[in-house]
Amino acid sequence: MSDHLTRFREFRERMNARIMEVGPLETKRFFALDTRAYDAGTLDVPTKELLGLVASLVLRCDDCVTYHLIRCKEEGLADDQLREALHIGLVVGGSIVIPHLRRAMATLDDIAAERIPGEAGGEA
Repeated sequence: MSDHLTRFREFRERMNARIMEVGPLETKRFFALDTRAYDAGTLDVPTKELLGLVASLVLRCDDCVTYHLIRCKEEGLADDQLREALHIGLVVGGSIVIPHLRRAMATLDDIAAERIPGEAGGEA
């Protein structure tokens, strides 16, 4: 596992737990709302994760982009689908998105490096 992804996952889990420990009810409710928004509904989970990815890129939130890239891969989306979604984010967000697009591509490469060739759901 890449250092970047390991640090991201560990920090996110640790800080989310800390926020839940000390946060007010409204914060806990917001976290629950955020989680439930990505549950299957009229739109399936992979589509919702793609929407989250594009919105995160346009809003220039690298942590959110990383999270949604991981979730998109967990939901079985292929790299070419993710690259197409990232392209939409670039078109919508404009040139200011380019540094975040670079980091998104590096993260996608890190995720791909974790896959064992021939692994179910992974690209060889």
